[in-house]
Amino acid sequence: MIEIVADTASTNADLLQRRRSGLPAGEGCWLVADRQHGGRGRQGRAWLDAPGNFMGSTIIVARAGDPPATTLPLACGLAVLEALVPLVPVPGQLQLKWPNDVLLRGGKIAGILLERESDTIIAGIGVNLATAPLVANRQVGTLGKVGPAPDRDSFARNLATAFVRALELWRAEGAPGTIARWLAAAHPVGSALAVHDDAGLRIGGRFAGLEPDGALRLAVDAGAIRVIRAGDVVLEGCEA
Repeated sequence: MIEIVADTASTNADLLQRRRSGLPAGEGCWLVADRQHGGRGRQGRAWLDAPGNFMGSTIIVARAGDPPATTLPLACGLAVLEALVPLVPVPGQLQLKWPNDVLLRGGKIAGILLERESDTIIAGIGVNLATAPLVANRQVGTLGKVGPAPDRDSFARNLATAFVRALELWRAEGAPGTIARWLAAAHPVGSALAVHDDAGLRIGGRFAGLEPDGALRLAVDAGAIRVIRAGDVVLEGCEA
C-alpha cells in the first residue's frame, strides 16, 4: 500500500486528485516521493526536501462516529513519534509540539499538514531522516545528528504501521484518551510558548494544557487563558 515516485510537486495534491478521479485510493494508501519540489507546510510555508529524508502522504477517510476532527492532528503526531522513538538512542530526546510537530533536542524534525475535502483527509508528512535543511530563525533537527540515518523505505513501512495503530486508538479511545497520550509526550505544562496567529500577531504565555477538543490553552497576563485553535507555536528557547 506504499507507492514510491521519483519526483512530484506534492504527494498531498497527488493523492487528493486520485480521490477526486475515483481511482483506487482508500484509507491507508501511501504515496512517498524521492524528491518533492512543491511541498507545503502550515500557513503556506514551503517544506524543504532533501535526499534521504521522508516526504510522503497518506489517506484518512472520515467516518460517522469519529472523534472530533480537531483531535486528529494530535493522533497523527503520536503516530510519527511512535515511528521515530526506536531510532533515537537516548530516551526522552523526542517531544511533541502543538498540534503535531515532532522535536528532537528542541529542533523540529517532523511536520504534518492535514488537508480535507469532503470525507477525504490527506496527511502530508515530512521527516528529516538524513539531513536538516537550513531554515532562517528556526532550530531544525535530524536523525543524522544522533546516529546513522535510517533507510527511508524501512521508515516508511514502520510509519504506515504506526498510523494504523494511531487511528485505531483515536477511534477507540476518543478525544480524552488521545489528548492524555499527547500530553504525556509533549512539552510540560508551564512551558513558555509564543503563538503567531494567522494575522501575524505574536501572543506570549505558558502552556496550560489542551481543551477537550484539542485546542491549545495558553496562560497569558494575570493568569487569563487564551484558547488557540489555529496558529504557529514556538517553544521558547528552542526556536525563534
